[in-house]
Amino acid sequence: MTQQHRILVGDCIEMMRTLPDQSVHTCITSPPYFGLRDYGVDGQIGLEASPREFIDSLVAVFREVRRVLRNDGTLWVNLGDSYASGGRGGGGRYMAERGDGAWQGKGDATGWRSAPAGWKHKDLLGLPWRLAIALQDEGWYLRQDIIWHKPNPMPESIKDRCTKAHEYLFLLSKSPRYHFDQEAIREQATKGFSGSEFNAGKTAEHQLGRSSDRDRVDDGMRNKRSVWTVATASFKGAHFATFPPDLIRPCVLAGSPRGGMVLDPFGGAGTTALVAMQEGRQSVICELNPEYAAIARQRLDTAWIEGAAQMDFLLDQSPAA
Repeated sequence: MTQQHRILVGDCIEMMRTLPDQSVHTCITSPPYFGLRDYGVDGQIGLEASPREFIDSLVAVFREVRRVLRNDGTLWVNLGDSYASGGRGGGGRYMAERGDGAWQGKGDATGWRSAPAGWKHKDLLGLPWRLAIALQDEGWYLRQDIIWHKPNPMPESIKDRCTKAHEYLFLLSKSPRYHFDQEAIREQATKGFSGSEFNAGKTAEHQLGRSSDRDRVDDGMRNKRSVWTVATASFKGAHFATFPPDLIRPCVLAGSPRGGMVLDPFGGAGTTALVAMQEGRQSVICELNPEYAAIARQRLDTAWIEGAAQMDFLLDQSPAA
């Protein structure tokens, strides 16, 4: 299991330099937010003095990702946004009130209580799109912006805007043609499918003079849409938000073949690796904080043992040959 699911502890760029060129099928990751929490490790990304420096740090990470990614590989990046009001915006007070250590060191972060230089107090920084455009400028193909709709968003005591209930997930690629298994992530067309959507599709198909359409729903299924409704997930073993498995799973299924290699340079508690294991893929994750890496290893080891026990149970229940 160790060779199939590796955890590299240290700076993600330095760790990825140990990986061969074009050895990864897909990269699925969620970098730290800018200016919202201190993970307690020197060299962490997210506490830069300005949004520009933050984006530059991430671009450097994904430059190394690009080297290890196969030419037909994909990059899936989820990044939350921040407000230009130090730690008081976008969940800052919530983190402070938790009192679990996640807010430790806030007084040492430059500009934590005031807007970064050149920004107005209360400005939304637009960091997800700034990163996407920066990666596009680096040569990545920006293929899609996916909306992660959160049905259980963080409550916000604000009176001059809506409560935020979404984040972005960007799909990028190295090449114009890349591995993408559309069939693996098809979704139900409608509840109680009646055929009306199929008929509308057939009409449009007829008007376009097509004999077939990959988005047909005559079997009650359709191509996955670009708004994904996934509840946020918590993991009591870590002092930080974890990637919801149901947000990662379509990326794993579409982005890599069975047995393929999945990379997460910001591994955290190892959820990307866990989903890769569940779906029959290999994984390699990088994590700067040794304590979080230990949590990830424990989760993977437990899942491996439970999976092996389940397989033994199924074999025991199978009819004798």
